[in-house]
Amino acid sequence: MADLAAFVVVAEEKSFTRASKRLGLSQSALSQIVRRLEQRLGLRLLARTTRSVAPTQIGEQLLSTLAPMLRDLEASIEALSETREKPAGTIRITSVEHAARQFLVPALARVLPDNPDIKVEIEVDYGLKDIVAAHFDAGVRLGEQVEKDMIAVPISPPIPMAIVGAPDYFARNPPPATPRELSRHRCLNLRMPTSGTFYEWRLSKDGKALHVRLDGQLAFNALGPIRDAALAGLGIANLPLDQVEEFLASGQLIQVFSDWSEHLPPYFLYYPNRRHASAAFRLVIEGLRWRSV
Repeated sequence: MADLAAFVVVAEEKSFTRASKRLGLSQSALSQIVRRLEQRLGLRLLARTTRSVAPTQIGEQLLSTLAPMLRDLEASIEALSETREKPAGTIRITSVEHAARQFLVPALARVLPDNPDIKVEIEVDYGLKDIVAAHFDAGVRLGEQVEKDMIAVPISPPIPMAIVGAPDYFARNPPPATPRELSRHRCLNLRMPTSGTFYEWRLSKDGKALHVRLDGQLAFNALGPIRDAALAGLGIANLPLDQVEEFLASGQLIQVFSDWSEHLPPYFLYYPNRRHASAAFRLVIEGLRWRSV
């Protein structure tokens, strides 16, 4: 079983280096384990080159069978923590930066101090990951991005947005009078890693909707640098209102088109059906669940 589990990790990582780090074994020891397994089965499970490792066709068949079985076994063992006096275990979550800072951290601040045996690891990433293949327990994305076969729990209200720029930018470039005039301005863009496109700005007013992708000199893969660039007068940004409120109040940023609203859908924590979800996992879910009061 240990040899089969080691093979699954190497096949999923497609790298002895990454697999050895994940398993806490040396590369040479791990290579010997896989070679011993192949000799015992009389099958070649991995195709190796000097630069890459990939499952053979037989290896892919074995991986597709073994990986779900091992995950179920791991979940069953995790469920045994329910017999402890305190929930325990490590929970891995992939999330976008804004959700992690604005909702995950404040909610976890209410859960973790009273549960010292629970560990939460959050990886910030704007891409859409297969959380099962990437070994995450859950993911956090906007509701519209969550796959239909996932269990989804709301962890935020709808997210109001604001289009903003610095006073010195508008001194050099008169503020746009209509949303269509945004195309004449230097807009600060968010690159979406999964699609490779820029985030689409979506505005609505009196039942009219306007969806545009805009050009500009600067693009980023996170919201923090976009806000910094807006404060530096490098262009117009479309950001969550809660990320710019203090700068609007101080006059460091100016909002345009406040009568054109955009609310992103709520963030959801999503995860596959877990028949043996641990007590720690259930506790974290309930701690993150959004409640309006």
